[in-house]
Order: sequence, then C-alpha cells, then structure tokens
Amino acid sequence: MTPVQPVRGTQSLLGEDADRLAAVVAAFDRVRRLYGFRRVEVPTIEHTAVFARTIGETTDVVSKEMYSFEDRGGESITLRPEFTAGICRAYLSEGWQQHAPLKVAASGSAFRYERPQKGRFREFHQLDAEIIGAAEPQADVEILTLGYQLLAELGIAEGVTLELNTLGDPETRDAWRGALVDYFRSHKAALSEDSVARLERNPLRILDSKDPKDRGICENAPNVDEYLTAEASDFFAAVTAGVDAAGVPWTRNPRLVRGLDYYRHTAFEFVTDRLGAQGTVIAGGRYDGLIEALGGPSTPAVGWAAGIERLAMMIDAPAPVRPAVVLVPLGERAEAEAQRILVGLRREGIAADMAYRGNLKKRMSRANAAGAAYALILGDDELDSGQAQLKDLTSGEQRGVSLDLIAEAIRR
Repeated sequence: MTPVQPVRGTQSLLGEDADRLAAVVAAFDRVRRLYGFRRVEVPTIEHTAVFARTIGETTDVVSKEMYSFEDRGGESITLRPEFTAGICRAYLSEGWQQHAPLKVAASGSAFRYERPQKGRFREFHQLDAEIIGAAEPQADVEILTLGYQLLAELGIAEGVTLELNTLGDPETRDAWRGALVDYFRSHKAALSEDSVARLERNPLRILDSKDPKDRGICENAPNVDEYLTAEASDFFAAVTAGVDAAGVPWTRNPRLVRGLDYYRHTAFEFVTDRLGAQGTVIAGGRYDGLIEALGGPSTPAVGWAAGIERLAMMIDAPAPVRPAVVLVPLGERAEAEAQRILVGLRREGIAADMAYRGNLKKRMSRANAAGAAYALILGDDELDSGQAQLKDLTSGEQRGVSLDLIAEAIRR
C-alpha cells in the first residue's frame, strides 16, 4: 500500500526546522510585549464576505487563491488567507472599539492556493501587528520600528532594507489614479495581459508589475508626488522624520503601491536579496478605509504582516535543547526509582531524560548522544546504599551522590 502523502504546499517539520519557526515567533512575542501590543487570537475560518469585502473581489487572492467552501448550513466559509480582515471583523463584532487606539499582535497559519516555491506554501505561517483607531503618523512610526526591532532581535536587520512610499489621502489617490489610467490607456497596446485587465479596476497595481513588457512603461508613469495634497505631504514628512529619529534606515520607493482604495498614506516593505525573487519579509501600510468596508465607522488603522517561513530561512538555527542529566537505570527496582527522580528533577527546573533501553553501554551511548552534561547511573547496589553514581560526560569523572541531593549535585 502506498503511504499517504501530505497535501501539496504543506509542511511537516521536526527538530531544527520546527525550532527555527518557533524562534521567530518567540522573538516576535518578546518584541511585541516591549511595544505594548496585546496578543489576540482570531478564527482560522471566517465568512467569505469578510475577505471579499476587504481584500477585494477582483484580486487574485479572492478570485483564485482562497480556500472557500460551503459548510453544512449552506454558509460560504473561507480559511483565512491573512490576519488583518479577521482582526478588523473582531474589532467590530467583539466590541474592541472601547480599547481604541488598540495595538494588537497575532500569529498562526494562513492558507492560499498558489504555486509552492521557496519560502511560499499553501499553508503558511504569519506574524501580524496592527494599530487600530490611531490616525496620527506616530502610529505608522510605531509599527515600522516594531518591524525593524523584530529583524534586529532575529539578527537579520543588516540584510534587510525598508522601502517606504506614500499613497496620499483620498484626494491625492483619486487624482493620481486618474492620471495613471490616462497614461496607461495611451500605452494599452504594449501592456501585458494582466496589466490590461487591471487598467480599469486596479491601475495602481500595474506599477507593481514584474512583467518586462510593463517595466519600461512604468518608468515614465505619473508619480504620486505630483498629486500630493499639502496634508498628505505633511503626513509623509512626519512619518519619515519619525523613522529617522528612531534610527531606522529606509529608502524611498515611489513605485511601491497598494491597489485597493482603502489604503491611504504610508505603504512599506522590508525587503532582502537573500531569498531570491521572494524578497519581501514584512509588508504593510495604512488602511484607513478597511473597517468601513466591513460596515463599521470610519476608523484609521495601520499594520503589517510577515512570513514566518521566510524569516526562519534567514536566521541561524537555535541551539538544540539538551538535557542536563540522563538517568541510566539498571533493573526493575532502579527503573521505578528513576521515574520518581526524573519527575522530581523536572519539577525543580532541571531538564532531564531517561535511557531505558539496552545494556549499560548502549544506555550510556544514548546519554552522550543526547548531549547531556551528566549521566546518573542507578542500580540495585545504588538503591541499597542510597547513593547514585553521577558521571560527568565531559571529564569522565564519576562520584556518588545521595538520592535526596541529586538536584543540588547537578546544579553545582
């Protein structure tokens, strides 16, 4: 019988690979606590409308990539493709408005049906940070410095560049969008098929095209700076000044865009050349119109998401957890006593394990292979004398220790 295989684009991780992902989440948890971001949990499944309204029905994520299905009650349900929409839905439905401005952080699985490639999977894992209910540019600075400090905590900040842009306020965006439509219409015959499809419904996304046919055309496209209102210009200046004051290095990328209308002002990505074509490790921006798209009141918000797998690929593997001592019991009486000792050591905060298979030589070999500092040898003679043999696996020194003082002997 052929063994059951995993679903394409999913992972089963053991040891170092799993530890890398856990190290990223642990670093995120340390940093978000320093910044006062509260941990939130949101459902893995939502009504499909939550994502259709917020991500946009015409985007590839909604039209091609979401895992959507009809449940037994006839409801259209979707596995979350990202966190922001679910967090904003909870902000409205769970009454979190009372906490505004609200700084929240989440992590976990997300799902998209796309071609698996380096650092990209159909079930993947994300970090997410959001500030909801804050219209000030200082919130943008806060979310950007959080991202930078996470990268520093992981030891990879030097290999990553923050790219910043402004999309302006609604007045700016409308004027810029109109100019882009006029410009790209005049070059429609030379655009790629995807960009032609985006021309009417999502023209800003053409600026983000990777197709060589589009790149040359985009070089001469109207720049957002030509249409910035005074208020939008001042907002972006405040963000960049704050980022400078925080000591976060950045570069301007005037082609960095977000296609949907609810995005305003700041758009950003932390990018690297260490992951090949998939170079973005953190991406986000200000989305002041999203909660309104969910039926709520006009609510300013800014946030980012990061791919845990991509960050994990860039960090050194954490040192494996090794037991301080491995118990080597010989005989049934010793095994029963070793179990009591094992539980006691663990309760006192000492990492301990037991080698319970094979002869003495094999058990000692397992203790060495586990990387333990000590082996505790326990047989009938040791039980009768009330003293086990504690062997230093580095020096080879061996001495008797009282069965009641094992933890103290190991700590010394």
